[in-house]
Amino acid sequence: MDQAGREGEPDKRTLRREFLTVRGGLTPDDVREAATALARRALELPELAHARAVAAYVSVGSEPGTLALLDALRGRGVRVLLPVLLPDNDLDWGVYAGEGSLARVQHGGRMPLLEPSGERLGPDAVTGADAVLLPGLAVDSRGMRLGRGGGSYDRVLARLERAGADPALVVLLYDAEVVERVPKEPHDRPVHAVVTPSGVRRFRDAQRGAE
Repeated sequence: MDQAGREGEPDKRTLRREFLTVRGGLTPDDVREAATALARRALELPELAHARAVAAYVSVGSEPGTLALLDALRGRGVRVLLPVLLPDNDLDWGVYAGEGSLARVQHGGRMPLLEPSGERLGPDAVTGADAVLLPGLAVDSRGMRLGRGGGSYDRVLARLERAGADPALVVLLYDAEVVERVPKEPHDRPVHAVVTPSGVRRFRDAQRGAE
């Protein structure tokens, strides 16, 4: 039983619904304004300022917007890797070559994704990144991230660990999605920082793991 079950807190599924409902109420202007602020804050991170390669993702729907950040990183000469969803929910990777290099891809009944249309580099390409930008729905005071539940990024984090890679792990969220606690399971790993439109928060215990 996870921590949520022991303490009577909402489970992950319930929390996901709640955060997605709030995101669903955002207007296009809300999303646009947040994306501009998010890019500005993220670009101030030393981990990104000194990165040669960053694994990121293309936001869809009401997710915190990432395109402005991707373009800014690419403009700095950073090699930006973007995910390609595989049939088993694992992620392959390709290089971002500008918005025109993205293809709209429908995976079954899921929301369409924007994926790089160029060469596929293989799932292990992420191990060469200096920083990994992670999607999520919330993060707590320990740096524990609540994802959407597909398990794709759990695989990415496990792959990094197996390879002995130690990139900066950064989650991009809205301000209200930084909370006191989210449920934690044994396979969950903390991130090093969260970027929101209003600022950056670092997690001191991320390297050692959260209690």
